[in-house]
Order: sequence, then C-alpha cells, then structure tokens
Amino acid sequence: MHDAPTHAVESSPGTAADGKEPLAAGLKQRHLTMLGLGGVIGAGLFVGSGAGIAVAGPGIVLSYLIAGALAMLVMRMLGEMSAAMPASGAFSVHAERALGRWAGFSVGWLYWFLLVVVLAVEATGAAQIANGWVPAVPQWGWVLIFMIVFTVANLASVKNFGEFEFWFATLKVTAIVLFLALSLLAVFGVLPDTEPVGLANLTGHGGFLPHGWSGVVSGVLAVVFAFGGLEVVTIAAAESDDPARAVGRAVRSAVWRILFFYVGSMLVIVTLLPWSSMQPGKSPYVAVLDSIGVPGAGQIMNIVVFVALLSALNANLYGSSRMVFSLAERGEAPRALLKVSGGSARSGEAGSGGGVPRRAVLASVAFGFVSVLLNLEWPDSVFLYMLNAVGAVLLFVWGLIAVSQLRLRPRIAREAPEKLTLRMWGFPYLTWAALVAMGAVLILMLTDDTARPQLLWSAGATALVLLVAGARALRERRGRR
Repeated sequence: MHDAPTHAVESSPGTAADGKEPLAAGLKQRHLTMLGLGGVIGAGLFVGSGAGIAVAGPGIVLSYLIAGALAMLVMRMLGEMSAAMPASGAFSVHAERALGRWAGFSVGWLYWFLLVVVLAVEATGAAQIANGWVPAVPQWGWVLIFMIVFTVANLASVKNFGEFEFWFATLKVTAIVLFLALSLLAVFGVLPDTEPVGLANLTGHGGFLPHGWSGVVSGVLAVVFAFGGLEVVTIAAAESDDPARAVGRAVRSAVWRILFFYVGSMLVIVTLLPWSSMQPGKSPYVAVLDSIGVPGAGQIMNIVVFVALLSALNANLYGSSRMVFSLAERGEAPRALLKVSGGSARSGEAGSGGGVPRRAVLASVAFGFVSVLLNLEWPDSVFLYMLNAVGAVLLFVWGLIAVSQLRLRPRIAREAPEKLTLRMWGFPYLTWAALVAMGAVLILMLTDDTARPQLLWSAGATALVLLVAGARALRERRGRR
C-alpha cells in the first residue's frame, strides 16, 4: 500500500495544481452555518428518538449526552483538519495524507456508498408522506419527482444546493426552538389548562434509570447514528470563498447548539410525559404537542419530518457527488467524473471560479435511484442487505477521522502552526478517548441481537473495500517495478 505523503501543508490531494478547488465557490457563511445546524436534525430525531426513550426511559438524556459528546469530538477533529487543509473530499483527503492512498480510497468509497443507500430511505420516506397527502400520485411518482427536482438543483449551481439547505435547516431549527419554548411553558404550567409537572415523570415509573445503566447503553446504540450528517459541512466548506475560516465558524456554531437541541428536546419530553407511554416508531414530539393541546400536532410534525427527509436527501446527493468527484481527482474513481460545468478539472479550465461536477452528480443520483427502486421492490431482502451493509460504516469513518487527526496534528503543528486556527480540545487525550468510545460502541453492537447483523454486514463491506484498495496498491507497486 502507498505511503502517506511526507508534507502536510503542501497542496492537498484533491485540489487543483494551484492549491485551489476547481469547483465553484458559491456557498456563503450563512449556508454553511445552517447546514451545520440542520444537517443532523432529521427523522432520526423527530421519530427515531421514540425507540431510544423506550429502551432507556428518562436515562435517554444521558444516552444523548454520551452520543452527542462523541459526535462533537469527531467534528472538532474534522474541523481542525478541514480548516488547515480544506478540500472537497474532506476526511477522505485527510486519511490519504495521514495513512496513505489505501485509506483515502477506502473511507471515500465507504462514505459514498453510505450516502447513496441512505438516500433511498429518505426518498421513500418522503414519498410515503406525500402519498398520504395526495394519494392520486403513486409513491414511485413522488420518488421520481423528488429525485428530478434535487438532481436539477444540484446540476445547476452549488448556490442552489446552499439555498435549499439554508431554508430547510431554518425550518427545522425554528420547529425545534418553538417546540422547546412551548414545552418549557408547559413544564412550568404557564400555558392554558396546564399545571407545573414537577419531577414526577423523571423519578416515577421506575425512576430516572428504569433499566439501569444497561438501558442508557442501549439508548446510545439507538441514537448515536442520528448524529451522522455533520460531516457534510466540511465537504461543503471547500466551495466557499474562505474555506478555512468558513469551516471553523460553522463547526464552532454547530456542535454546541446541536447538543442543546437534542438533549434539551429529550429532557422536556421525558419531563412532560411518562417514558412508558412512548412507542417505537411513533414520534414523541407529536405525543408532547398533543398533550399540551396543540391542534393538528400530527400533521405539523408530518410537515417537519417531510422537510427533514428532503433536506437529508439534498445533502446526501450533494455530499456523495463531491466525494466521488474528489476520488476521481486523486485517481481513485473514473477520470470521466472530473468534468465540471465550467470546464475540466484535469485541464484546470475551471480555474478558481470552477463549476458543478455534473457527471459526479449524475453518477451519484443514478446509483441512488437504483437504491430507491430496490427499496420499493425488495425492502425486506435485497435493500435490507444493502442497508445493513452501511449500518456501522459511520463509526468506521469516524474512526479513520480520529486516526488521521492523530497523525496529521503533529505534522501541521511542526510545519505550519499558523494553519491550526481551530484546534482539537485536549489533544491527544480526547482523540484517544473518542477512539476508545467508538470501539466500545462496536463491541456493544456485537453483543446486541438487533445491531449485530448491521455490524457484521458493515464489516464485510469494509473488508471488501479494503481488499480492493490492497489489490490496487499491489498492482501499482508491481507496475513501478
């Protein structure tokens, strides 16, 4: 396998010869800030959190604190590297620089596969909601409409992607803030027909930890993957006017607020309602809004979840296209994907103005559409295997981010300390702590009957990609001889 490059601060793999990205710098700071805030506020929070509450009770607050702290540490590491070396391939580029081409190839393709498979879940979920509103249009018809709309938006201009995500994220953040405000008023008995609830629901029904610490641990397994999606902000930062400054500000503003949104939401939910009344698959947000007398609570949350799914679909299409484009730049994907709307990345025609990697967008949406068809036709067989194959990939990606940061931080500090504008807290101790925590989650998945198939299938997919990376490296080494 290839050795890692010896210098950390020269032009990064995945950038043009002059050190600039060949893609258009069409994203503004407000786009990145809202992308960072809204990137992880999705159906996993609004609906999936019910499963976490069911297994952990009020202890779900601790589960979210633990999972959120891990996500914050990973984002801080990623922010540090991306501020020092911004590139459209983000952590794939960092892994290549830190560990060698095999690492960049592996993490890049695994993340691309994760995005295009999850894209199918989001498109299908949004289509189911839309079909409920307008039954005359079949579910597959809604899927087709969504895929066409977001493909056109991503082909036209990166600014279109930024605007879509800005308004999607604004709606989601506004919904969370209003929910927290209404819930707090209900907790203190300020709303009409409400009385202060006190701590009865936190201490009753089996206590704060009705299932003990094992319930908290099970809650972590149920919620940790809901934090996936923050990584896209570091990919998008490469298409802003000042990538280093933009990614630093976006990461700083996102991590604390997201933890506040998640933990704050869970705290008011389990304070207002008995945890035992929660049902997996049913939104605890709807239950709370119903309990405080908000008319049409279910339909309101349907709209919010619908927007969240479309937002994630848009972000995943964007992230997957940029990742495969970055892989092509480094010779790890077909060179034909390097064509951008303003010229060719290979020839440098795009220049600093750049354009949109249209072939990369089309390649990603094509595979994504195949995933959607598999989900619609064989949700319990073929697509289920694909979904299991990416179930734990996020943790593998996070692990490589941490290892890359351990390798690159000393190199950057030695050769260009001025580039460390955003530093990882408590380096290297907190980085090692994050790695240990990820290892613990993987071990817990192995011992959990529900999570074990996802871990084994994901391990198999990872092993296959690593095998391909090793075979390519061996072939190139023989070629040089």
